[in-house]
Amino acid sequence: MTGTFYHIGSVVLAVAVLWAVISIVYVSWKNGISPMPSSAPVRRAVIFEMNRMTEGERRLIVEAGSGWGTLALDVARNTRGSQFVGIENSSIPLGISKLMARINQQTEVTFIRGDIYNYSYGNVNVVLCYLYPGAMKRLSKILYEQLAPEAIIIAICFALPDWQPERVITCGDLYQTKVYVYRKRSIS
Repeated sequence: MTGTFYHIGSVVLAVAVLWAVISIVYVSWKNGISPMPSSAPVRRAVIFEMNRMTEGERRLIVEAGSGWGTLALDVARNTRGSQFVGIENSSIPLGISKLMARINQQTEVTFIRGDIYNYSYGNVNVVLCYLYPGAMKRLSKILYEQLAPEAIIIAICFALPDWQPERVITCGDLYQTKVYVYRKRSIS
C-alpha cells in the first residue's frame, strides 16, 4: 500500500511540475520573453537610485512585469516609506512573488495579476521595468500619456524609445547591464 501512495504522489508531483513548466513556457511565448530575475549589481544600482529620491518622490512604485518579484522585494527591503505594486501576468512567478512577500513579511509590497498595458499609471511616482524592446516601445507611449509630470522611470537593460534619460548607470555585472533613469518633464 505504501508503494501505491508513493507512486501516486510521484505522478501528482510530475503532473504539477509539467503544468508549471507548460504555464511558464506558454506565458513566455505570449509575452515574447520569459520572467528574468535581475542580478544583484542591477538591484543595487536601482536601490541606489531609489535612495537618491525623497520619500515624496517614491510614494507609489510600480514594477511593470514583476516576474519572480526579486527586484520589488529587494528594493522595498532597502527603501522605506513607499508602497510597491508588482504587476505580473504569469501565474507561477506571481505565486512565488506573493509567497516571498508573505514569508519576508513585506506588507508594503503587493503583487497583482494584470496586464502592464492596461494598468492605470496616473498616481504612480516611480515605474520600474525590466522588459524587452518591444514591450518598452509599447509601454513608452502609455507612460508618456499617463504619468504625472516629474514621475520617474527606471528601466533595466533596454531604453525607452523617444525618451532622454537623466542618467545611465552601467552595472558591474557580467553583461555591463545599463540602468536608465528617466523623469517625465512637463510640457512648457
